[in-house]
Amino acid sequence: MLQEQPRQDSFRWMILFMLFAATTINYLDRQILSILKPILDQELGWTDAQYGMIMSIFQASYAVGLTMFGWIIDKYGARMGFAISIIWWSVGALSHAFAVGVKSMGLSRVILGLGEGGNFPASIKTVTNWFSSGERVFATTLFNSGANVGALVAPATIPFIAAAWGWQSAFIAAGVLGFIWVIFWLRMPKNPRMKLAEESAALAQAEKEEVSASIPWRKLLAYRQSWSLILVRFLTDPIWWFFLFWLPDFFSKHFGYNIKESALPLIVIYALVTVLSILGGTLTKFLANRGWSLNKVRKISMLIFACCVVPVIFVQYFDMWTIVAVLGLAGGAHQAWSASVYTLGSDMFPKSDVASITGLSGMAGQIGSVLFQTAVGLTLSWFAAQGNASHGYDIIFMVCGSAYLAAFVIFTLIIPNIKMVAPGER
Repeated sequence: MLQEQPRQDSFRWMILFMLFAATTINYLDRQILSILKPILDQELGWTDAQYGMIMSIFQASYAVGLTMFGWIIDKYGARMGFAISIIWWSVGALSHAFAVGVKSMGLSRVILGLGEGGNFPASIKTVTNWFSSGERVFATTLFNSGANVGALVAPATIPFIAAAWGWQSAFIAAGVLGFIWVIFWLRMPKNPRMKLAEESAALAQAEKEEVSASIPWRKLLAYRQSWSLILVRFLTDPIWWFFLFWLPDFFSKHFGYNIKESALPLIVIYALVTVLSILGGTLTKFLANRGWSLNKVRKISMLIFACCVVPVIFVQYFDMWTIVAVLGLAGGAHQAWSASVYTLGSDMFPKSDVASITGLSGMAGQIGSVLFQTAVGLTLSWFAAQGNASHGYDIIFMVCGSAYLAAFVIFTLIIPNIKMVAPGER
């Protein structure tokens, strides 16, 4: 039986690769519209305020999808829930190709947002099932790096696809990728095999951690642990979405850079994000291997990541390539921060509730993002009307640079010591 252990490990890493691939497709799909914004500004004739509203509609739908799929995945399992999710959002991606105006594009974003809500609850649930607590931040960092790869692949490929076959073809290609993923996903093992799990130290340890009774979904809001994650994601999720949705427009307005001709600044930013986010996960694993307590590892790493975002406050004083480096550092820090926050769910709640708390806190992040993206669009439109469009970005980056330190302080005040919820605790 012990000879079967390498096979058990190979299953885990194959499944982790599938989570990485799904996250890459997920971010590729949601990034296409921002990459094509300079083209669609002329095709659809929308304003920055209308574009910001469309992105807010997407994020409101995504918030609903997170909560909906969190419940579905905890009840019916990550395997089937994930398949439904990616089929749903692939249909949404395809529908963009048939949009003819602002309203139809908004409807396509609703379909996409609802479906994409299943990606992270399913991924976190799968990591919780297949990896021990000591491995989860690193495993989460690896699959979450797909977000960076998707954001990197989009500017490197979408402008060329759109130029060669029309902007609609980019959405069609993204939708097809999702359907291909589902075929492979349904061939993966459903769960760790029990006989092999008995011989797997990591999985045996994971089973020992499951000592708490499941918390009814409706009672999650009674726990301060839930509110700590809700507030952290409400404050910091909007910053990453701002990077995804507005950086092409920022470089265009701040430097007159034509993303349609060359997306090199975005490609460099997301290449940096990919590398630095993985280094961030490695840092967390390094601190854990030193024998530090879970509380110390999570808090110290989160503080480091929060400080790495602060320099974006000063982007108005930098040249373009310095800004690229600063944004790459900030994006990498966000992704490492995000991996730690995702893992806090499994640090503080039993496995049976991980997808639900991920969906619930994710919904809070999307509510914050809806408000922030709307505010960004209105702010930029106001400054554009004053003849100084780029100054609006200076104010927005000040908010971005301070959000993570504020979230860290709030989390530390609510949760002085990170531990699993106890029955009757509030």
